[in-house]
Amino acid sequence: MRTTPPFRADHVGSLLRPDEVTDARRRFAEGALPAERLREIEDQAIREVVRAQEAAGLRSATDGEFRRASWHMDFIYRLGGIGQADERIKVKFHNEEGDIEFAPAAMRVHDRVRLDETIFADDFTFLRDQVTTAVPKLTIPSPNMVHYRGGRASIDPGVYPDMEEFWSDLSSAYAEQVRRLAALGCTYLQLDDTSLAYLNDPEQRAEIAGRGDDAENLHLRYVRQINDALAGRPEGLAVTTHMCRGNFRSSWAASGGYDFVAEALFSELAVDGFFLEFDDERSGGFEPLRFVPKGKAVVLGLVTTKRGELESKDDLKRRVEEAAKYVDADQLCLSPQCGFSSTVEGNSLTREQQFAKLRLIVETAEEIWG
Repeated sequence: MRTTPPFRADHVGSLLRPDEVTDARRRFAEGALPAERLREIEDQAIREVVRAQEAAGLRSATDGEFRRASWHMDFIYRLGGIGQADERIKVKFHNEEGDIEFAPAAMRVHDRVRLDETIFADDFTFLRDQVTTAVPKLTIPSPNMVHYRGGRASIDPGVYPDMEEFWSDLSSAYAEQVRRLAALGCTYLQLDDTSLAYLNDPEQRAEIAGRGDDAENLHLRYVRQINDALAGRPEGLAVTTHMCRGNFRSSWAASGGYDFVAEALFSELAVDGFFLEFDDERSGGFEPLRFVPKGKAVVLGLVTTKRGELESKDDLKRRVEEAAKYVDADQLCLSPQCGFSSTVEGNSLTREQQFAKLRLIVETAEEIWG
């Protein structure tokens, strides 16, 4: 049994929103529901989902990201100096049936990046006060997500003529956020990051190069950025990172194994564990895990959140055995490959199927590790 995060059976964070929450958020946006009533509805849904996670046997619990529209932008827009741009960006996602487009508002860095408030402070303290057996886990986007989608073009050159100043301010804001969260009692923090997984895809690197960034070395900059954000993190705070290739309405944006980033990522990133997507061939093989040093945990995302069919325990055990050829089995854990609802829309499965998958992970982990 692991006594510190990540746990043998764990999960990424987001959960399918109950209908009453999505309805309440819609009515609030329309001006038909006061903020206090929205908060009450969210509070009750979070109480119930925390109980459900504990009942499933999980040793960590999140609020399901029920108070967010997306896994990352709700956080990023609350950083000082960052806001929405007038234009929208188009992101193409893929699934078995074809392609779909996601068109969120573009982001703009219009002032010096800073931390004006402890972001998600009230959300975390509410979660902290609801758990009984599980460790409360907070998920926030990695600092790299402030840069990856727009690059230099999204950063006002009048504010940051020197990009090193941008990176320094971003690190300082994140380091202060981490310190404040630990002061609130947070002992399990996860930095969600698609950039380090996307950069394994040659098409993504071509896009990055096309806008003028150094696509061949950007992952090195991003590893340093996370490390700077975690410099001086308080003792007793476990930090993991989760990397996936896109998760929107059961669709993905990128493909490719971890080979391109593996050596720098696994050997240099100053986190306690890596949540890695390994649910299908898009993620490549386990060979890159040979770079994971002793003392770091690898949470194998073998159970897909993109469809409801339940995986076979025997298949999961076999794949854990395969991964153990490259990293010690004692360093391995098991989880879904991503969240179930990275955006408010959620993936194409039911809440019953979602919790069946979480129970499967718990049961399989118990049979593997005891």
